[in-house]
Amino acid sequence: MGVEKKGNAWALLPFAVFLILFIGTGAVTGDFYAFPVIVAIVISGAVALAMNRKESFSQKVDIFCKGAGNANIMLMVVIFLLAGAFSATAKGMGAVDSTVNLALSVVPQNLLMIGMFVIACFISLSMGTSMGTIVALAPIGLGISEQTDISLPLSMAAVIGGAMFGDNLSFISDTTISAVRSQNTQMKDKFKVNFWIVLPAAVVTCVLLGILTMGETAQITQEAYNWVKILPYLLVIITALIGINVFIVLSLGIVFAGIVGLIDGSYNLMGIVQTIGEGMAGMYEIAFLAILIAGMVEVIKHNGGIDFLLNLVTSKIKSKKGAELGIAGLVGLTDLSTANNTIAIIITGPLAKDISEKYEIDPRKSASILDIFSCCIQGLIPYGAQVLVATGVAGISPLAILPYSFYPVLIGICGVIAILIGYPNFAKKEKQAKQLKSQAS
Repeated sequence: MGVEKKGNAWALLPFAVFLILFIGTGAVTGDFYAFPVIVAIVISGAVALAMNRKESFSQKVDIFCKGAGNANIMLMVVIFLLAGAFSATAKGMGAVDSTVNLALSVVPQNLLMIGMFVIACFISLSMGTSMGTIVALAPIGLGISEQTDISLPLSMAAVIGGAMFGDNLSFISDTTISAVRSQNTQMKDKFKVNFWIVLPAAVVTCVLLGILTMGETAQITQEAYNWVKILPYLLVIITALIGINVFIVLSLGIVFAGIVGLIDGSYNLMGIVQTIGEGMAGMYEIAFLAILIAGMVEVIKHNGGIDFLLNLVTSKIKSKKGAELGIAGLVGLTDLSTANNTIAIIITGPLAKDISEKYEIDPRKSASILDIFSCCIQGLIPYGAQVLVATGVAGISPLAILPYSFYPVLIGICGVIAILIGYPNFAKKEKQAKQLKSQAS
């Protein structure tokens, strides 16, 4: 049996520099997005390269590049670019507007907040972006509150909750892509595990919204929609669930959305190409962040920082459940610090993978834990982009939303319950599958 490495606490200095730059600037300026995150990562990476005098600078650069060019990271980057291209192409030909208008046309006027939450769930699941969902729906939520006695913070919380549903589950969400790739599992497998954990949270949220807004109605202006424009979203969701390779799924979605746009006149051929380029460009920052963080983490790992963290986190862990709770706590604390759930997953993913392998946690479960608890915190922090955008539209304090943030709280509760009861039991399912296979043969 191998001797465990104790690691080196000083190797974590680049992480500390990143948090000081990011949180410190936010605390001083009151704006947690004032200091460009990519600049903070570059400075932190430079600190990592300046450490460990036992290695030559060229050797440390090689280590950095090895981590940055990791196959999983490169795969993640390409998926980011394709996801951005699909999202922009579908939005440019009117898919978002048609989806919103279709959903609003079927929502009963006495179930407005439940409807807003469900619409936000579907749109974020389709678009893969919580921010885009909030931008599209927050003005509608504002209008509903102005026409009724429904609390404006409640209305915004319903929109944010639904947006976080898709951020946690969408096949083209950068958060989900990061969780899946960091744990080396499949998107559809992670979706199936994650969906059944958070579904009760969505149902309870609907019940609470229904109770709090009982009897409230408002007249919503019916806008035109084209159901054909919604088909690219459905194509991506269905083909991904079937298990088709994500590259093919996103490529099909881009081509289909482009064809629909050409037929209805939303695009000309050059317009499609430009929109695809713009969509990819919109993902450049998160793609470069993934590369730079991976390089920095590789240097930190080489210097013993990851071993130190692993020993620190696992020193009190005595079981698989404890390890799963440890992963949840790690990603939650990182998200509190960075106010970005994708970055939190990219940073903690390698450590979560090591913990999972040590305690034999199924990668589908560890990916789900990373995604669930990062989205839980992201939907609650008043300085997170999602809350800031919604409150900016509504003109209210971010703190006013917290008492109504049912869904983010509930997915955290459901995640903890799933860990404590050992759900899902993969060993039992695999045993049953083998028995059925043997019976069939």
